[in-house]
Amino acid sequence: MLTPIYISLAILGLVLPYSQFIPFILEHGFDIKLFFEQLFANKISGFFGFDVIVSSLVFWVLIFSEGTRLKMQNLWIYIVCNLTVGVSFGLPLFLLMRQRQIEQKTD
Repeated sequence: MLTPIYISLAILGLVLPYSQFIPFILEHGFDIKLFFEQLFANKISGFFGFDVIVSSLVFWVLIFSEGTRLKMQNLWIYIVCNLTVGVSFGLPLFLLMRQRQIEQKTD
């Protein structure tokens, strides 16, 4: 029942952030300095920047604690998804695979 929701959220979590990131890359290349300047350009963008950074750290703790508890394989994949796209993609993908692991254990 949760599977279609997690898949939909993962797709949104990939498409929406990249709809903003790809134009930035096309215009500026991989200018990390400019990226962080714009990320923390004002108090509101800084608020969102710090929120995402802290959320990512919390997500990593969840990945390793819950993933280890459930004996999930290849936990590094969710870290890579988080670092290359964001929490918006990595978290629903992890929750999808976590749900599948739980369902396999109950069958």
